[in-house]
Amino acid sequence: LFLVLLPLWDSVSPLVLPLDCSDIYNYDSSQASGVYTIYPIRAASAVEVFCDMDRLGGRWTVFQRRMDGSVNFYRPWDQYKTGFGNAAGEYWLGLENLYQLSLRKRYELLVDMEDFEGNQVHARYSSFSVGSESAGYTLQVSGFSDGGAGNSLSFHNGQKFSTFDKDQDTFTGNCAKLYLGAYWYGTCHKNNPNGVYRWGADDTIFAVGVEWFTWKGYDYSLKAISFKIRPVQ
Repeated sequence: LFLVLLPLWDSVSPLVLPLDCSDIYNYDSSQASGVYTIYPIRAASAVEVFCDMDRLGGRWTVFQRRMDGSVNFYRPWDQYKTGFGNAAGEYWLGLENLYQLSLRKRYELLVDMEDFEGNQVHARYSSFSVGSESAGYTLQVSGFSDGGAGNSLSFHNGQKFSTFDKDQDTFTGNCAKLYLGAYWYGTCHKNNPNGVYRWGADDTIFAVGVEWFTWKGYDYSLKAISFKIRPVQ
């Protein structure tokens, strides 16, 4: 936590800059789910995020969210590094912000998802972190527990992040171009949350949708998916 003299938490606190949604919740547990400002890289790094204060005890900082196809996620490296979208809707928080958060706290990960029939499941991981840009923003994730979705993320553990203009996967081609997304691709994916937003079952183009293979396979694009982290207690 970093102390300042000006009121930078709006109505939450006049003194302390929140690093993540957990800091906001811990200051006032009555805060509702919604958009808040956090500061992953000290005072100059103000960024809006959606804070989930309800799921499984709350305090979750949402760093990725798809819900309606309103935002194009097929974007270049520099935008995935800094973040894009609208915290009230679909957005990506930014790889550099995830790295800075990983430096300061130990996090767990919750992935919530929903299909077009209204079914909701999740996957949870007890450890999540993202490395530095010089290390390719490498994903480290472990400690899976199943909430009905199955484990589609461990396949990506240890992989660097790739976009169509920065290929860091272990495939002979470019996974981001092939599957129209951006992610911690290996050879290539078992989930593609930043893929093309499509409406449910569609086998027109293989595995390019918003997919979680162990739940719906490669030919079903999800209605909603969100990745959220909170400090390990």
